[in-house]
Amino acid sequence: MQEKTFYITTPIYYPNDKLHIGHSYTTVAADTMARYKKLRGYDVKFLTGTDEHGQKIERTAKSKGLEPKEYVDGIIKWIKELWSTMDIDYDIFLRTTDEKHVSAVQKIFKKLYDQGDIYKGYYEGLYCSPCETFFTERQAQNHKCPDCGRDVESIKEEAYFFKLSKYQKRLEEYIENNPNFIMPKTRQKEMINNFLKPGLEDLCVSRTSFKWGIPVTFDPDHIVYVWLDALTNYITALGAYSDDDTEYKKFWPADVHLVGKEIVRFHAIIWPAILMALGEPLPKQIYGHGWLVINGSKMSKSKGNVVNPIVLINRYGVDSVRYFLLREVPFGQDGNFTNESLISRINSDLANDLGNLVSRTVGMIDKYFDGILPEKQKSLSIDKEIEDLSIKTVINVENYMEQMFFSDALSEIWNFIKRCNKYIDETTPWILAKDESKKEELANIMYILSESLRIISILIEPFMPNTPKHIREQLNIKDENLNLWESTKKFGLLDRKVKITKGEIIFPRIDIKKEIEELDKLIKIPTTKEEEKEEVKNELISIDDFDKINLKVGKVIECEKVEGSDKLLKSKIKVNNEIKQIVSGIYKYYSPQDMIGKNVIVVTNLKPVKLRGILSEGMILAASDENGNLSLCTVDKDIIDGSVVK
Repeated sequence: MQEKTFYITTPIYYPNDKLHIGHSYTTVAADTMARYKKLRGYDVKFLTGTDEHGQKIERTAKSKGLEPKEYVDGIIKWIKELWSTMDIDYDIFLRTTDEKHVSAVQKIFKKLYDQGDIYKGYYEGLYCSPCETFFTERQAQNHKCPDCGRDVESIKEEAYFFKLSKYQKRLEEYIENNPNFIMPKTRQKEMINNFLKPGLEDLCVSRTSFKWGIPVTFDPDHIVYVWLDALTNYITALGAYSDDDTEYKKFWPADVHLVGKEIVRFHAIIWPAILMALGEPLPKQIYGHGWLVINGSKMSKSKGNVVNPIVLINRYGVDSVRYFLLREVPFGQDGNFTNESLISRINSDLANDLGNLVSRTVGMIDKYFDGILPEKQKSLSIDKEIEDLSIKTVINVENYMEQMFFSDALSEIWNFIKRCNKYIDETTPWILAKDESKKEELANIMYILSESLRIISILIEPFMPNTPKHIREQLNIKDENLNLWESTKKFGLLDRKVKITKGEIIFPRIDIKKEIEELDKLIKIPTTKEEEKEEVKNELISIDDFDKINLKVGKVIECEKVEGSDKLLKSKIKVNNEIKQIVSGIYKYYSPQDMIGKNVIVVTNLKPVKLRGILSEGMILAASDENGNLSLCTVDKDIIDGSVVK
């Protein structure tokens, strides 16, 4: 029988002393999947690490009077300590300064050059050092980076280029023939519409304007740029292009690359093209998850809205933080972080549901049986509904985990936990305890609850690695076979003579009001401009104020998605004999095809602004509710465009 293997990766992180809970989100998800697969009997490799080369590192180190390697060494130590605190059990931590990686990258660069996939030329354009990304004049309006907003530099230098355009057709065919290659599907559509359809350009893969990087062996004035350095870590970490590629042959292709949605393009287009050129297999899946955002804005050091996971772990424990990250947000979508949502989730799910179930079960065995259930329960019968739900829960959790639907898997587990709590209320053990003739029935109920907790402790283990230990300690589960995943598929394996060791409450309830006040002092979530605007909107205005707004009916005649944005549509709207170009953040709700032909309400005298460098000459009106639904304001009858709305 062939050995079952599983290889999962996170991006290798840029060395930064401000890694926040958003970065932790990716790594916790990968760790959870790796733990799950190990429980299922797979030989697992989980890779993470750091991308340490580049101009920004070189400049920052110089400003601190340090050599680049000396500078990053200190940060890497902090990152490893963070992952240890968050119980991230990685198998490989790769640094792009590792000699094994450096040597392999040089071999890869030389191979691509020798076979004609890399050629020398000149690069001239705009460059954002913090993002390590090149932009055109059109993309970087006013010489500002469209991603981070910082100033870009004009550069011209000799460079080597990778023939990315050569692999466009093969990429298109591969994505078409492998529908699960890029997930979720929204990311796949984005890659096709925004990057492949407009056409791929050859890629700059070397630099000469700085020295902190891997030298090109046959042209030492050049250092290998990020695409052939950082991206190749996924195979160099396994020993590809080294003297010992045993692990590469065993684990490659990767089962999944987990990445944030902002870097899907690099992993779903550039990386596969490099692998095609090398003649290597492509990873089985690129999964671009959403962001954990604050007030609708991505966490960012420059915005001052980062949340330090250590602060949360010190207050609530690592399992609470991990649970929140994976339960609160459906994986693949954006999710909003608030102090209130964190505390509410800990109180409702962990304290009220799981913690309460453990405390009630152990407490009743201690109270009614002096901590030991009788070994022989003559009429032991398993409640069929609890047994069936237990088995169904395991099946559903497995199905969701294979799709990395972490929130759904946890929801299934918690439905089982809630049903067990309800089972206590239905069977009323406190009443049965008063009747000596009901002692055996009472013991049977306690056994069913104990066995349910045994299974629950296994199901939550990938998500919350510490809590199962506390549950098993209180139930005195010594047999490791009872902690295996396969043991969840049969109800009733726990020794009938349950012995408990009553312990501390595993998730104490939190005083929400008091805790929010304390947490707000530690984690300051800044007020957004949108909130300030909302306050202004709520002020009363006069008819004179309203008369200043020019509202007209406009017909959408053209519409397309704004390249590089997940939210924006660019529409051409006919108002009388005038065509107005308007950029709107409605792509989540309307496709370009949906828009064409609609009669919409337009603010026509709004001062023009540039969004993503594109001129917007007005505003399309829409309504939204607190549930996140949005609907355009349209007219319900055919009416001439340009008609005044009043």
